[in-house]
Amino acid sequence: MSRFAASQLGPQQRADALARLRTETFDVVVIGGGVTGAGAALDAASRGLSVALVEARDFASGTSSRSSKLIHGGLRYLEQLNFSLVREALEERGRLLTTLAPHLVRPTPFLLPLNHHGWQRLYYGAGVALYDTLGSILGTARGVPRHRHLSRAGARRLFPSLRRDALVGAIRYYDGHVDDARFVLALARTAASYGAVTATSTRVVDLLRNAREVVGVRVRDLESDDEFEIRARTVVAATGVWSDDLSEMLHERPGLRVRASKGVHLVVPRSVISGDVGLILRTEKSVLFVIPWGGHWIIGTTDTDWDLDRAHPAASSVDIDYILEHVNAVLERPITHDDIEGVYAGLRPLLAGEDESSSKLSREHAVVEPMLGLMLVAGGKYTTYRVMAADVIDKAAHRLRDVPRSRTQDIPLIGADGFTAMWANRADLARRHGVTVGAVEHLLERYGSLTTELLASIDADPRLGQPVAGAPEYLAAEIAYAASHEGALHLEDVLTRRTRISIETAHRGLDSVEDVADVLAPALGWDAATRRREVEHYRARVLAERESQRMPDDLTADAARLGAPDVRKPSARP
Repeated sequence: MSRFAASQLGPQQRADALARLRTETFDVVVIGGGVTGAGAALDAASRGLSVALVEARDFASGTSSRSSKLIHGGLRYLEQLNFSLVREALEERGRLLTTLAPHLVRPTPFLLPLNHHGWQRLYYGAGVALYDTLGSILGTARGVPRHRHLSRAGARRLFPSLRRDALVGAIRYYDGHVDDARFVLALARTAASYGAVTATSTRVVDLLRNAREVVGVRVRDLESDDEFEIRARTVVAATGVWSDDLSEMLHERPGLRVRASKGVHLVVPRSVISGDVGLILRTEKSVLFVIPWGGHWIIGTTDTDWDLDRAHPAASSVDIDYILEHVNAVLERPITHDDIEGVYAGLRPLLAGEDESSSKLSREHAVVEPMLGLMLVAGGKYTTYRVMAADVIDKAAHRLRDVPRSRTQDIPLIGADGFTAMWANRADLARRHGVTVGAVEHLLERYGSLTTELLASIDADPRLGQPVAGAPEYLAAEIAYAASHEGALHLEDVLTRRTRISIETAHRGLDSVEDVADVLAPALGWDAATRRREVEHYRARVLAERESQRMPDDLTADAARLGAPDVRKPSARP
């Protein structure tokens, strides 16, 4: 089987993976299918190690699908004089934009509004200049223009919705943005192409030990409720905000603490704000971004401690009002609740001291070995996932045979090879397959050179070229491909992560759910009862989220969100 074919993650591949997990002993078992776990699986597999990747829910179902969608150096960390973190992040940003994932990561201009004459332009200008200089010195600024100082009039030409009295000028600079969930999926598929065995809906329920050494994990398949053991020479836990749960399995503290900080984002139509660039705004509690996102804007984020349900963090009405209040302070036409298409909340895993507030906790990462054979990686930021992954696999490599150094800095993710040429020839590609240029551009920016696989499926079945009901920018082919190639097991996986219909439409996917279920049912072998249960679950999920967003605080919002059953929670065992 070719590497390209090995990246396919469909129902049969999952069945084969479960069989292998039961019978083989792996060099590395990675717990957690977020960006760090998928990155660690790719790092280990590309070094020639045998790797298993298990995820309790879905790829990127936690923090890694609910971020600000930014690939950035962390401009604000310059104020904290954390030059090493900024340098590291800028280096990774450059790799992602130019080598690793140019189809998924794109440069994006931002305005930094200034509201004081003189000192503020000098202060922030010096910071942005250093930001650019660090990128240039590292050779990672390719494709990213340098910053530019703008007058008030110049800034408002780029962002006409800005109020005149909200600024005296601005600085335009560049960072990157990404569809975070699709990026993680590309990582997992690339790891599979190097031989990693991956399985979602596979929850680790215990660690296997031989005296004081961890020798594997016990997992429960949440689709069947079966439990089995996976044997391994090393176990890597990339579990984010669930990291402290390891202490229950270890019966001791793992050597570091992770605190969860909730970040809420709003999605609004592009039409409600007139602007060609993003915005970065400072608030008393957090940094607020206004980020262009296709036909939408993403606005966020908040930064508050969260100690309630971690699988389904809930946005309250207070969170939403906080964002609206601060963004409306600079907009000529205020955004209202009626403008909001989607809301999502994610949890940042921050390395915790004893007394820090969440906004001051470290965005650096740590790797510890709390017990022989068990490596825990935690903290960090999305942009530097690759460094985190390499560090934890370096530590695991000390226990294994001669292991080569990490080489992921030079491995393009699946879909990257051939993307640039295909983008240049997108009009011809559209003509040959009888679809619009806009449809091809949409596919290229989500699948890269794998777009040919989706176009081939449309050629074979023209019905797959039809738009999805209620979300016409997506094609039926993408729904089918999510099941056949991308490991989707449930409607929620497709509507919230393989596509972003759940946050990009005012109906939150309710107008699309029946159409999507019609495509998924034959691909995943659902009978009528399963299809009905999937639709009912998704509808209940949307209703619970909407209800939570009307609640006045975290406790009531959490209770409302938990009113919907979890599709991955199997019935109680007899």
